[in-house]
Amino acid sequence: MDLTNQKTVAQAIEYRRSVRVFKKDALEDAKVKECIRLATLAPSSSNMQLWEFYHISSPEILQNMAKACLNQNAAKTAQQMVVVVVRKDLWKKRAAANIAFLKSQFGNKPTEQYTKREQFALQYYQKLIPTLYLDFLGILGWIKFFIFQIIGVFKPVYRQTTKKDMDIVAQKSAGLAAQNFINSMAAIDYDTCPMEGFDSLRVKKILRLPASAAINMVLACGIKDQTGIYSERFRVPLEDVYFKI
Repeated sequence: MDLTNQKTVAQAIEYRRSVRVFKKDALEDAKVKECIRLATLAPSSSNMQLWEFYHISSPEILQNMAKACLNQNAAKTAQQMVVVVVRKDLWKKRAAANIAFLKSQFGNKPTEQYTKREQFALQYYQKLIPTLYLDFLGILGWIKFFIFQIIGVFKPVYRQTTKKDMDIVAQKSAGLAAQNFINSMAAIDYDTCPMEGFDSLRVKKILRLPASAAINMVLACGIKDQTGIYSERFRVPLEDVYFKI
């Protein structure tokens, strides 16, 4: 779908505000879906794409979601919602998809005909990814952590190998996708409010998610009401957070 009359990236970022009250104006499902497609173009660690996006437009589900989001104004007045979900449990499926894609790019030739570069790319998903993601009750993650700490004494090495570390990696990638979505919505004058205040267990129940899934972000969507911007934008001075080295 071609979204016309879009803002530039800079204009969309400047326009974007967290809107707490939305008008009753309806959103076009196709436009929101296109913004979700753009969200999937975000970078993700090792291109694993351990995310899912739940696009909610059903009035009944929206009402249930508003309750799960503690009945905050953004949730109660949202015309639609998008829930960004982390699915680290799908790592085997995503790794297999990457392997299949690489093989198709390499011409689906016999294994012995792969170049060293092609072999390295395949082994990345066949060996390294399982090494990082395979775990059992968090125990393997700590074993890997201590092994990599020892290796790190002698050379630079990747050290974030515990279950908590890999959870953070997946959450960061999902956050990048969420930002793509937010800015894509802003580019077409659609407004959003990323909400941290929600009951994650109730949200997972509403969406029928497995226990292994994690909620990254619930995004209220709509057209902003003028009362939905509570104040002028505040940011600490750039010189307090910018360091050129």
